[in-house]
Amino acid sequence: MKRKTSRRQVDVNVEELDRVIDETEKGPLSEADRQKLKTTLHALVESLQRRRNNEKTNAVLGEQNTAVPSEEAQPEQSESKPAGHGRNGANAFRGAEKVKIAHPDLQSGNRCPDCGRGNVYEQKEPKVLVRIVGQAPLAATVYELERLRCNACGQVFTAQEPEGVGSQKYDETAAAMIAQLKYGSGVPFHRLEQMEEMLGIPLPAATQWEVIEEAAEVMKPARDELIRQAAQGEVLHNDDTSMRVLRLAREPSDDRTGVFTSNILAITAATHRIALYFTGRQHAGENMADVLKQRAKELPSPIQMCDALSRNAPKASGMEILLANCMAHGRRQFVEIAPNFPAECRYVLETLGAVYYNDAVAREQTLSAEDRLKLHQKQSGPVMEQLHAWLGAQLAEKKTEPNSGLGKAITYLLRHWKGLTAFLRHAGAPLDNNI
Repeated sequence: MKRKTSRRQVDVNVEELDRVIDETEKGPLSEADRQKLKTTLHALVESLQRRRNNEKTNAVLGEQNTAVPSEEAQPEQSESKPAGHGRNGANAFRGAEKVKIAHPDLQSGNRCPDCGRGNVYEQKEPKVLVRIVGQAPLAATVYELERLRCNACGQVFTAQEPEGVGSQKYDETAAAMIAQLKYGSGVPFHRLEQMEEMLGIPLPAATQWEVIEEAAEVMKPARDELIRQAAQGEVLHNDDTSMRVLRLAREPSDDRTGVFTSNILAITAATHRIALYFTGRQHAGENMADVLKQRAKELPSPIQMCDALSRNAPKASGMEILLANCMAHGRRQFVEIAPNFPAECRYVLETLGAVYYNDAVAREQTLSAEDRLKLHQKQSGPVMEQLHAWLGAQLAEKKTEPNSGLGKAITYLLRHWKGLTAFLRHAGAPLDNNI
């Protein structure tokens, strides 16, 4: 078989390795066998140490000593937990039904049947057994109510239905399970229909939609209240992505063809987070404007964190907002062109790394929003001013071609510089869009 690492590719023959290991019983290994084991071991270690989607500066541009603190120099996290055996203990099964089983012959305080001298007492921790069974996501019960008919008058007498059965074929738990599978776990209606059919429970996709639609009416007041509370947030993140739907009702005058799912993440003063999702013809900015219409007028302007797309701004909200553009989006453009412009990209990435380092220090010290602002103004402000001057000089002095990859990345940063440096002006302004 072949094991591929990020640095090299090594052909490994398992049978050959087994032979080498068996040779150790007869005597010392030859130089060729020792080298083969060493190469295989090094390749395995490199494979285990690989990281996916790594945009760290050193991973993009390679190791190089620098006096500028980078994002890799963030304070160390707490010590990792010791490795376990990989199995889940009984306490991990939070949703399991718990059944207590008493000893058939003994009770706490009884005489010990073994020695006959002491008494037995209940232990704090019982012995636990975990048993897992399979069942359908939605199970059905058929109640057969006995019917008796008089052979003289023809009157039919039917047994009473059990207590607690209810009058609905699909109760609240069925609606909740369908919604969880569809919108929480991403199981399509047709896939759930096929699985339930194999388990002997007919559940057409159209029926699933009707069950959820009926249940959603009951939840609308809770949804509306979440939207109202989200509008009062101090920091609001928003973004959207294209979404394909089978059919969407449109106004006759609507010539927009796109359909989007927008996410708005609101962070309140109590550090609560409320995530809202909207799917329809509106962009993220238009959905944000609708949410902000429910914001209390006496509250100060909220901070909006998003990328620099114009459609993310709530133009029709009628409310002033403090815009903060996502620094990670601007930084990523330099990550993508780093192989073509290594020196220039290293300078930008390491400069931004110093800002991320300062923010990591603020998090480690659990600084308040005001103290974090002061830290950035003192430590990050001069760094960002120096970067801004360097970026402007690249274009003004024609050191960089504006239409090149580097020129476009610089133009993006300069065009949205005020939003990118919001954390230097507003307490609580984040650096990145953490949706």
